Amino acid sequence: MTIDCTNCPLRRQDLFLPMTKATLTFMQKFKTGELVAQPGTEILTEQASSSQLFTALSGMGVRYKTTRDGERQVVGFVLPGDFVGLQSGVMEVMRHSVEATTEMRLCVFNRSDLWSLFKSQPDLAFDLTHLAANEEHLLGEALTAMGQMDAQAKIAWALHRFDRRLAAVGLRRNGRVPLPFRQQDLADALGLSLVHTNKTLAKLRQSGILTWADGWLTVDDHAALAGLCQIDTDAAAARPLI
Repeated sequence: MTIDCTNCPLRRQDLFLPMTKATLTFMQKFKTGELVAQPGTEILTEQASSSQLFTALSGMGVRYKTTRDGERQVVGFVLPGDFVGLQSGVMEVMRHSVEATTEMRLCVFNRSDLWSLFKSQPDLAFDLTHLAANEEHLLGEALTAMGQMDAQAKIAWALHRFDRRLAAVGLRRNGRVPLPFRQQDLADALGLSLVHTNKTLAKLRQSGILTWADGWLTVDDHAALAGLCQIDTDAAAARPLI
């Protein structure tokens, strides 16, 4: 059953900025439905145009590019509240693919309505710019991690970010957050080998800092994890929800 925007569970989370009544009314018309994607479903395809844009309502996925020889490079992750498909909306085609890792429920918007949003809803247009700027900021952090940190610091940074971000959307339960990705996905995203990633995770577990097992991340020593990051990663800042 489609969730009405007024009852959106994400809107109740502190991570997201409040909507005005006028914005909420527009969003109810802008949203055309919902899509439920099963694990492994390709939601958006690299070098293809999509008639739809999405917000992840629940579930998680990966963003990836494919090399000419068919290898897959993870370039990011999709978490609840993330807006996906903007590349296709403004650049005609996607520059990367998006695949569901878990079952995902996504709010669906027509790409053809995007221009009406920019024309009639300047606040929402700014919100989209805000989200794009946030992605640019995260990319800068990721490149800094890949270029300047050792394996332990890279993994600490990534898992610290996951823990903070998932907790901010209400997914922390009994001191842990769901993290359904493969170690290979994390290794790809950080430019590490799977063997090095596995050994580093084992070291962090043995040190009593964290455990990532069976799709759950448990951080036992938040201060120690933050200390390994080498980048200041403050609590997730409030952001718009489209």
